[in-house]
Amino acid sequence: MINSKAFPRAAAPVRPAPVGETMAAPPMPSAMPPTSAPDVSAPAAADLFAALLPPKDGNGAVAPIPRDQALGLLRRHLGLLQGRVQASFEARELSGLAAARWLAALMDGLVQAIHAYAVAVIAPRTPAEAEEPPFALVATGGYGRGVLAPYSDIDLLFLTPGPVAEGRPIGPRGRRAVEFMLYLLWDLGLKVGHATRTVAECLEDARADATVQTALIDARFLAGERAVFDRFAEEFARARAAWGLGQFLAAKRAERLERHKRYGDSPFLVEPHIKEGRGGLRDLQTLYWIARYAFGVQKMPELVGPDSPGGGLLTEQEAKAIRRAWSFLWTVRFHLHYVTGRAEERLTFDLQPVVGARMGYTRHGLQDGVERFMKHFFLTARDTVRLTRLLEPAIERAALGPPAVLPAPDKTLSRAGFALADGKLIAAPGRDFGREPVLMLRLMRMARDRGLEIHPLALRALIRNARSAVALRDDREASEIFLDLLTGRDAARWLRALNEAGFLSRYLPNWSRIVGLMQFDTYHVFTVDEHTIEAIGVLGQLERGELAQVAPVASELIGQLQSRRALYMAVLLHDIAKGRGGDHSELGARIAQEVCPLLGLTPEETETVSWLVLHHLLISQTAFKRDIEDPKTILDIADLIQSPERLRLLLVLTVADMRAVGPKVWNNWKATLLRELYWRVAEVLEGGLSVPERDLRVAQAKQAAAALLADWPQEEVSRFLALGYPGYWLSFDPETHARHAHLIREAAAADAPLTVRTRVLEARSVTEVTVYAADHPGLFSRIAGALAVAGASIVDARIHTLTNGMALDTFWVQDAAGGAFDAPHRLARLAVLIEQALSGRLRVAEEIRKVRREPARLRAVTVPPRVVIDNHASNTHTVVEVNGRDRPGLLHDVTAAISAQGLQIASAHITTYGVRAVDVFYVKDVFGLKIENERKLAALRQALLEALAPPEAEAAAPRQAVAGAA
Repeated sequence: MINSKAFPRAAAPVRPAPVGETMAAPPMPSAMPPTSAPDVSAPAAADLFAALLPPKDGNGAVAPIPRDQALGLLRRHLGLLQGRVQASFEARELSGLAAARWLAALMDGLVQAIHAYAVAVIAPRTPAEAEEPPFALVATGGYGRGVLAPYSDIDLLFLTPGPVAEGRPIGPRGRRAVEFMLYLLWDLGLKVGHATRTVAECLEDARADATVQTALIDARFLAGERAVFDRFAEEFARARAAWGLGQFLAAKRAERLERHKRYGDSPFLVEPHIKEGRGGLRDLQTLYWIARYAFGVQKMPELVGPDSPGGGLLTEQEAKAIRRAWSFLWTVRFHLHYVTGRAEERLTFDLQPVVGARMGYTRHGLQDGVERFMKHFFLTARDTVRLTRLLEPAIERAALGPPAVLPAPDKTLSRAGFALADGKLIAAPGRDFGREPVLMLRLMRMARDRGLEIHPLALRALIRNARSAVALRDDREASEIFLDLLTGRDAARWLRALNEAGFLSRYLPNWSRIVGLMQFDTYHVFTVDEHTIEAIGVLGQLERGELAQVAPVASELIGQLQSRRALYMAVLLHDIAKGRGGDHSELGARIAQEVCPLLGLTPEETETVSWLVLHHLLISQTAFKRDIEDPKTILDIADLIQSPERLRLLLVLTVADMRAVGPKVWNNWKATLLRELYWRVAEVLEGGLSVPERDLRVAQAKQAAAALLADWPQEEVSRFLALGYPGYWLSFDPETHARHAHLIREAAAADAPLTVRTRVLEARSVTEVTVYAADHPGLFSRIAGALAVAGASIVDARIHTLTNGMALDTFWVQDAAGGAFDAPHRLARLAVLIEQALSGRLRVAEEIRKVRREPARLRAVTVPPRVVIDNHASNTHTVVEVNGRDRPGLLHDVTAAISAQGLQIASAHITTYGVRAVDVFYVKDVFGLKIENERKLAALRQALLEALAPPEAEAAAPRQAVAGAA
């Protein structure tokens, strides 16, 4: 219920209260719920008045009860009214909007009772005080609109007719009464925003500050001197008329722009702010404020019909859409407040399944309840954006007059069907988007080519006629313009405008199924449709050279492509089949074969697009989950791609896809892996000798290392060259081999049982950690545990046992932010922890449990453990892939399980996708062979599934696990 914490007893300026939108006139104080609420009794305000102010005698005088008794009475009353609202809401007898109205109405009775009690208690001390003009108690902001969320502020204005002695807005008795009321409200645990002003001060402050002006628009009389409030309302209405709509509209637009920058400029962020984010409650409230300011309307249906203000700015369906959006968002907000016990407005991952379940969303087919709930949320947010673009320009024009439509300045513009209004593009008189739907696409292209803004009234027409886009699917001109928009300048901007208007859902088959579709993980920042448009934007950045520093190869290759249209279309369709179950790449490839001919692509382009969609994950999965030092890895991918052009297309598509996922996904280490894979495959496709015979490659590596050790005695060089098995020589470049030679030489000279060296690789955003120690089972696991305790995240590893029985293990690590682990004191601690772990002085498992856990909001995202064992990906090793919930020490637990099965780890490739860890290990048995015995494979799989289980769940029922073998 209402927060019980006491709040600072300091005056606060009038400000808009938390959003509590309603288009209905504010309800009068009542003990009964609004008509949409169930027939439940509530504590009557009259009873509260009588209890606080019992009669003193028969002549009407009252005897206020002591303050302590009053406070207890008020607390019981408050708890009862809050409990009634919550019980009715959670029993689904009330929508969020109806509950907000009822809670505000019940709160009115409480506040009015407190006012009456304060006035009775605070008696005048002097004749002058007895003559003080009374004040009016006024509700403002959200509370003034007659709606209230469970943990929202109550904004009150103590309004006086004019200044008293010393220029103060209120006299001594009035100040004592205000203070008495505020202390009572604070002691009840209510959050109160308050101000004391004269009528003149209200007008002055409102003129200077649009925020105050907004709060006062919703001012509503509660108690006290009604004449003072009526005078204020009359003067404020005259002042608003004199100030004009223009200044208010400009202020609200600037405020909205700043708010969207702060809380997210997309309505499709996967952890949305339901109040302040784009498409949220505040955007709907802004529409109401503008309509109220311009026409004095109390509810949106008043704008429907030819006799309404503005002549019918809304259709009946649009007014209902506003009502639906309002009711849905208010219901979500009430659930958020009740679930968290505070004024929580962000719908975070941990709250989404809870709120979705409370609202009745369950699994349907292949879609989880939380995903269905969030899709409904995102479609509602998109509707809010569309309704804003529909109504706001219409209100502006109805209030300020229609724009002056000028003939097009040249014949090209005129022939295309356009004119200019306020210097912006608009359909020419007599031209209609409904009759000529191709005009909607022409509008976008003309705006782009001429550098003109689209007039708000043209956007309004676009939204209203978006359904007509269905007729354009077989239209040759429409296909030509759409492809030009897709592949032209600022493509993401125009696609986003078409998507938010609802055009793309009608024009592109299957697009509507990904609009508002989210994946319940912490990897993707956007919904699928917004991610796709972001990826198109990344292609534009690559072409303009804006990413030359972070993605130099892709930036260079995109200018060399012969199949540019196919690339853009493949990016547009690469996730088109998500959310349907099955492999979205395979389903998307089939969809591409249907869509591309409709849009005018040639059969060759269609085949290329379909192939790219089918294999759009190939490059990233190979680079991050396979050993690219293994010749078979390179030969297999080269055999699949076959064409240098396709390789270029795949690399560019991969970069665009990854960078569009979110700001934390891309880093220099991943960029390096992608580049290395590209160059190796490219060399094979071009007929190079990047994968000659194994023995020849080993000999070449030894020769190159020996050349860098030319100043060493030949005997020492030969001794070093004899240490490494073939796999070692094929895993590093000559410079690294030379560094290892010096490390081994120094360790032998010092007779050191353990040597740890670190090297920061700024260009790759990683730190290389090399450990040289006596080999023994579990070595990798202990080192991984020490690194976890140090706060280092392993992204790749190479494990080698030398012929002298020593292990030479190399780890590439990053910090929690995805950068190099480079602070000197942290590097020193890392070396100490490794030494302590290997000597047994560090209790690795216990220390890992002390490592800081992830934020609570992420714990709701589940990742079923999965183990895949592949004996075909490598000629020499068994490849083991594990998927599970990432946590500190996961790699330690998994590698310990592998070692316990008597297996040797040759290399490890570590990738995380949000909270999902995907770790791949190349392993052999003690004889250096693949593991092919089914019994051993089954035991390995079971041991890994147990290692993937979260520690806190070991005693609970086992989670659903999926195990597969390839």
